[in-house]
Amino acid sequence: MTTPSPLPVTILTGFLGSGKTTLINHLLEQYPDERIAIIENEFGAVGVDGGLLGKHSAIEVIELTNGCVCCSVRGELTEALHDLLNRRDTGALRFDRLLLETTGLADPAPIIQTFFVDEILRQRLQLDAVVTLVDAEHAQKQLTEHRVAVSQVGFADRLILTKLDRIDTQTKALLLDRLRKINARAIMCEADHGLIDKSAWINIQAFNLDDSFNVDPAFTLSPKAHYNSVAFRPITPSPTLLNRSWNDDITSHVFEAGDVDIKLIGAFMETAIEKYGNDMLRYKGILAINDEPRRLIVQGVHRVVGFDYGAAWSTNETRQTLLVIIGRNLPIDILRNDFLATAKTTVGG
Repeated sequence: MTTPSPLPVTILTGFLGSGKTTLINHLLEQYPDERIAIIENEFGAVGVDGGLLGKHSAIEVIELTNGCVCCSVRGELTEALHDLLNRRDTGALRFDRLLLETTGLADPAPIIQTFFVDEILRQRLQLDAVVTLVDAEHAQKQLTEHRVAVSQVGFADRLILTKLDRIDTQTKALLLDRLRKINARAIMCEADHGLIDKSAWINIQAFNLDDSFNVDPAFTLSPKAHYNSVAFRPITPSPTLLNRSWNDDITSHVFEAGDVDIKLIGAFMETAIEKYGNDMLRYKGILAINDEPRRLIVQGVHRVVGFDYGAAWSTNETRQTLLVIIGRNLPIDILRNDFLATAKTTVGG
């Protein structure tokens, strides 16, 4: 008996009123052939459009009890996921993708970890991406007053900005700058009155251990650091605003070198995760290992980390180690010095 391919899972998060349900309703309306199981946990919000659900016999919606999916009903989430898989195995349900809409007050960390902690879920489900919606009209206030709003941005693989039609150009530029400082690796894109094509947030494969990698070049020493390109047009902050200071406790940090020693970089990662893993939200790196023709890919969430070899470096490209850590109040000077101690060569050296 062959093992079925893992089902992709998208975690859709964002602060209260950011437009998550609107996005789901648009997906159902525009793509009627999608076979999706949806888990909803939006506290006190209007759910997925019942009229749309009536037109989609392939859509299954599971509503968790009112409460935070990351705490009081985390066990219920695990049970719901097991139940969905069992019903799919027996033929009671047919779906090809799972969409988890969290409450606007949820920290994504425990939700993400659910898919790694449970052995069955780890084998049967594959996280595709964490997608965070940002209400452009109210985001600055939310980021300043609610720590969880900053955390939602920090965990994101995609940031979808909504309600941009309600703010002016300068306000937009300042918001993009702040978001990029929190998360330098997430691609930011714009929803048009709450609507956006599914290619912007479905089938991203952000948790795959491959060498697709996006880092804003403004945060790096090398202009070649923008590894990834996408079919849709992302939006980027203005370079003139990148020196503005924000007081967010979650920020992005980019570490660069040339070739690194395999034992030293391994020890660096092990020590960093042991000491600071609770405050390392997301991290991903493409490592150039001395005397190794292939890239070494590292990706992690808090203390859950994976390594794998990727494509070989071509003869006409510069070997470069690039590691991005999105973390909370990390001792960056210490980490940077320890990281550079692993290097056989420095950038440009």
